Amino acid sequence: MTATAPPSARRAACLLALAGFLIASPGSAPRAQQSLPDGIAAPGTRPVLTVHAAGAQIYECTADADGRPGWRFREPIAALFVNGVTAGRHFAGPSWQLTDGALVLARAAASAPGATTEDIPWLKLAVIPGQASGRLAAVTVVQRINTHGGTLAGPCDTVGALRPVPYSGDYVFLAPGG
Repeated sequence: MTATAPPSARRAACLLALAGFLIASPGSAPRAQQSLPDGIAAPGTRPVLTVHAAGAQIYECTADADGRPGWRFREPIAALFVNGVTAGRHFAGPSWQLTDGALVLARAAASAPGATTEDIPWLKLAVIPGQASGRLAAVTVVQRINTHGGTLAGPCDTVGALRPVPYSGDYVFLAPGG
């Protein structure tokens, strides 16, 4: 019989796995924005900043209403890069914080499938009013595009277990105008 690790130990293990991934993936410049699906397009906006994210989508083994354990999304954790230089971090909320302290908190508004079944969806996120600061204060929409990886589904063995799944993508911060 094995003891279940406390949540702080499980989280630390996930963060260590993510650190290894980030060291192996120092970041790159965002790819050119492709034609966007209508559902996540944001007409009447202009880009303020585009960053490349490299990190993990964290999943937790939880029981469904029938008691069957399965992987459920818990939170993202990623480093943000501009031209290969660390520009900030992405974390639960969802939130993005730049190295200069600028912060944005948003909620999902629409999604479109990723390029493959292994890729997390592209998203349009609406910034929560009053939850943007610094050089991102005018931002009203965040798009997650060009995703690669990050999905996990199916059964799991140990309720409470965490599993980081590497992903990358681009986040485009948009303000009214343009």
